[in-house]
Amino acid sequence: MNPRHRLALLLVDVNRSFFDTEGPFHYPGALDNLGPLHQLLEAARDGKRLIVHAREAHRKGLLDYERPKLPEHSYLGDRDQEPYPGFEERPGEIVIHKRRFSAFFATDLALLFQEQGTERVIIAGVKTNVCIRASVQDAFAYGFRPTIARGSVSSNRPHLHEASLEDIQRYIGEVVELDMAV
Repeated sequence: MNPRHRLALLLVDVNRSFFDTEGPFHYPGALDNLGPLHQLLEAARDGKRLIVHAREAHRKGLLDYERPKLPEHSYLGDRDQEPYPGFEERPGEIVIHKRRFSAFFATDLALLFQEQGTERVIIAGVKTNVCIRASVQDAFAYGFRPTIARGSVSSNRPHLHEASLEDIQRYIGEVVELDMAV
């Protein structure tokens, strides 16, 4: 086991869907996350940490649980499903395609972290009250220590963002300043 993998970075939905100004789920506050997200990514790369890019990916023409509530989006191979420029995976980094809010649900992410000896997972990306919250909850349920760096997550609903951070800090993980996470 690589001792550097005890700490992993999980980037959630850092794709064009949320960050391109013409993406189907873009919201102005998302762009404020790019600087902190890039800092976390570069620090993880410099520290040779385990890096996982979890991207929403759906299959065209098949039934999908989310579709009744949300517009069609993030089909495999479509532009909005691609990583946002500057956040493309590099050799040795892992890409997980997720079909639900949590990066852990119906993927091999927990097994990957368990096999690598991961203990603490920094989870960053969008949206705090949806995919981030679901991923933090599942990380906790699998026995990992989920950590959120302020500024590396956001939502188009600020009150839900703050409520989610409060619940994460109080019950299931920790919320730290960016400089404490890098």
